[in-house]
Amino acid sequence: MNRLALLAAGATVLTALTAAPAFADTTPETTTETVTSCGPSGLQAGLSTRVCAEVTGTTVEFYGTVGLAGPPSPGSPAPEPKQLFTTLSVEVVGNGAPLVRQWPVVFTSSTVEVRGEAASASCGSTVRASFGVASFPWAARPVVHEVTLDC
Repeated sequence: MNRLALLAAGATVLTALTAAPAFADTTPETTTETVTSCGPSGLQAGLSTRVCAEVTGTTVEFYGTVGLAGPPSPGSPAPEPKQLFTTLSVEVVGNGAPLVRQWPVVFTSSTVEVRGEAASASCGSTVRASFGVASFPWAARPVVHEVTLDC
């Protein structure tokens, strides 16, 4: 009977194990989502401008936008294309010189997005960007946005 009891107990355990749900690796999955934030808008070269940041973990990518300052008047002609000179400057505050990129852009009537390069910084760092738009005879009056990396 000893063998028979041992076989029955083994069969019961085996049945319980096969009926139990299978669990995968229980390490938490580390998904990093992208958080977008924007600074206040400003007027440059007669247009509305803004600088925004996309933060994913410890990486930040800034971009500037240029759009109409308001809706066009009903029945008014479309605005003339305008040659713009844009400057996007990105720096990790207190950690070296800023990275500056300049692009010529032609603005018609739809919003234009000017992207910079992604920058990596350590947790707790503050990253600042400024976005300037100039068009003769207007000089740039950059808009600024800062983000602090919370990890």
